Amino acid sequence: MGSPLSLCVVALDPLLEAGAVSALSGVPDFTLVKPEEEADVAVVILDRVDRRELDLVASAGAGPHRPALVVIASDMSPGEAADAIGAGARGLLRRHEVDADRLARTVRTVAGGDCTVPPDLIDGLLDRGAEEADAYPAVRGRGPDWGLDERERAVLRMVADGRETDEIARELCYSPRTVTTVVRDITQRFRLRNRAHAVAYALRTGLL
Repeated sequence: MGSPLSLCVVALDPLLEAGAVSALSGVPDFTLVKPEEEADVAVVILDRVDRRELDLVASAGAGPHRPALVVIASDMSPGEAADAIGAGARGLLRRHEVDADRLARTVRTVAGGDCTVPPDLIDGLLDRGAEEADAYPAVRGRGPDWGLDERERAVLRMVADGRETDEIARELCYSPRTVTTVVRDITQRFRLRNRAHAVAYALRTGLL
């Protein structure tokens, strides 16, 4: 087993902070630290996704240590999800969806460099992206190479849901090598760094 993951919890509401700390304190491979200390992951708990709360997200991911960010909010629209990703979040959860196991899985996912977003938010972002493409001729005119085909969208949706390569391959009836190739092709085409960057880019630009 590797070194424990260090994580901190950040919230404007001390009751929300205490609840998250309690849920995470029993996970054996996690070490809880204070927000001002070095952490691999910061869990940021929001009441709503607005400018003040997004500033909290951005500040949690700033500084010399730059932890990966998980954002938990009471609710999120697709636009608010895009804003949270733009502020640096790699993992998004709604508060009513969170239990200790799901939160721990999300923390591990973002610590490993991937993104995880609720599937219905991905669908909402897809609809939002299509509306923006209709509204802006410059987006529509980028040509077929700019977008994603259905296979690429299906793979990225599952990557965004925190699924591993073997799981994606089984569910979509592809080989693991095909899934890896699809993700590599996307990152190379758009000059992206990795899977996490690919998901974040696709969500921000309406490709998903």
